[in-house]
Amino acid sequence: MSQSRRDRLFLFRRIVISGLLAIGLCYALIFMKLPYYIFRPGTAEEIRPMVSLAQKADAEAGAFLLTTVGVYNGNIAGIVLARFLDYDVRKVVEVRKEGESDEEYNRRQEYVMRTSQANAIQAAYHKAGVPFRIEQTGVMVLRTLSGQPVPSVLKPGDIIVSLDGKPVLKSEDLTELLKGRKAGETVSVGYRRENALQEAKLELVSQMGEQGQTEEAVGIGFVPADIQEVRAEQEGRQVTVKAGEIGGPSAGFMFAMEIYNQLVPGDITKGYRIAGTGTIDPKGGIGVIGGIRHKVVAAHEEKADIFFAPRDLKPGPGESFQPALNTTEAENQARRIKTKMKIVSVGTMDEAIRYLEGLPPKL
Repeated sequence: MSQSRRDRLFLFRRIVISGLLAIGLCYALIFMKLPYYIFRPGTAEEIRPMVSLAQKADAEAGAFLLTTVGVYNGNIAGIVLARFLDYDVRKVVEVRKEGESDEEYNRRQEYVMRTSQANAIQAAYHKAGVPFRIEQTGVMVLRTLSGQPVPSVLKPGDIIVSLDGKPVLKSEDLTELLKGRKAGETVSVGYRRENALQEAKLELVSQMGEQGQTEEAVGIGFVPADIQEVRAEQEGRQVTVKAGEIGGPSAGFMFAMEIYNQLVPGDITKGYRIAGTGTIDPKGGIGVIGGIRHKVVAAHEEKADIFFAPRDLKPGPGESFQPALNTTEAENQARRIKTKMKIVSVGTMDEAIRYLEGLPPKL
């Protein structure tokens, strides 16, 4: 073999090896998932299209906006970039429960959002003086327990509605119907999946807790969560919320503000774009949340005029817990990005409404 041919062969091998190494490096940087989540600014979305009232509500000159944090699976490139862009990087085990899959985590966030929406409707009904009642409508499968035969049939998000033909409206119904039953017996379980009713024969098992403890009672092998619906006594005052795939509890406060605005005469937005965040309890108390600095960025990018931030939570005399400085973090971020958006600290829905009532209409 001539020297020139050997040189060409050597060069070809180097090119092939370099190409393979480059492909491998790109795969590792971009496609190889690491056990981390990356948190960054998400979206600020108008709530009115997500909320509907049975009777016609007054028009809004402004808008209420919920804010979100974008959550992404971490890879090498993303984590490196996050350090430069001031995003948050957290271990998966710090976010998900032990043994919880991605799907189960997402379903848990969906359930928490549903609970938050129910709280928001109650808070708005209380404030607007609308009589209502709570109806139990089924038991959601939050997650299936490891080592149980259920995963091949039930999936996270399924709603259990009957057992052996008898209605199941809440977890207590399921417990009562299983009294006296033994592991190995077969039961007929009715469940709803994506609005379609289905039925399956399942074998009862010794119920395992989330940490693996064996309980005396038998069960179907899943973690239950009660589903509640808030029903207005007057049909025209019924509120429906459809938030798509948004999960978690932190939009509850802003949902309550939008619902209240639709229930009462007039328009409390007065032409302002009003963003914010915070959990809500049925009586209108606002709770702290995580990732608020990312939400301030999202609201600023959507040209919000006002951002409601939960009041800082600090331990009092004799108390010991980690402070949650939502307002302080929001104000610091607002200064950092040089936004004209006003940060307003609130602890209750009443405080937020009073603040808006004191504003002049936006010109």
